Amino acid sequence: MRDLFTFGLVAFPAVFFVVDPIAVLPIYLAMTANESAEQKRATAARAAITCCLTLSIFAIAGGLIFRFFGISLGAFKIAGGVLLFLLALDMMQARPSRTKTTPEEQKEGLSKDDVAIIPLAIPLLSGPGAIATVMVLMTRHTELRYAIPVFISIAATGVITWILLRGAHWLESRLSKTFMNVVMRVMGLILAAIAVEFVVAGIRDVMKTMP
Repeated sequence: MRDLFTFGLVAFPAVFFVVDPIAVLPIYLAMTANESAEQKRATAARAAITCCLTLSIFAIAGGLIFRFFGISLGAFKIAGGVLLFLLALDMMQARPSRTKTTPEEQKEGLSKDDVAIIPLAIPLLSGPGAIATVMVLMTRHTELRYAIPVFISIAATGVITWILLRGAHWLESRLSKTFMNVVMRVMGLILAAIAVEFVVAGIRDVMKTMP
């Protein structure tokens, strides 16, 4: 039980920090500027739910994807760790990461009638880094019970994301840009450490398969 709890303490920050709903708030505000309060609430709910469903599907189907493409778990852990580290570097510099979305995609999103699913949920919230994270977490342990903290982390991240998006205007008016950047840098530092752990675990797995 203690090991399960410890794994959960690693899984939640890994999922939450890479989804990084705080960084999405300014984009969400810009894309929903012309929506009514009711429409904004609906957009926030659909984006959070879609993010949870997307990450849950990839968490469940991760093993099948590995077998279909013939990818070893060690190689995927290393690739996922490198991707997370790139995201972490951008977060520590308090700048938007192009591994999640590009300015062109954000500009296109401004002209969409419904931005909840694309680009808010995919790829801004559940982008390549988040997908890789949940898939790697699911491979950390072979016992089925260790999947529970991963899905709890996904659900908790979805709920917090929904709360943050719903309160985006309130947060924007009360939190300074400097404070938001400091939070993002701290989150980036923690995410970088998790990314290194992924790479180290992947190297260990690869070394075990070498003659």
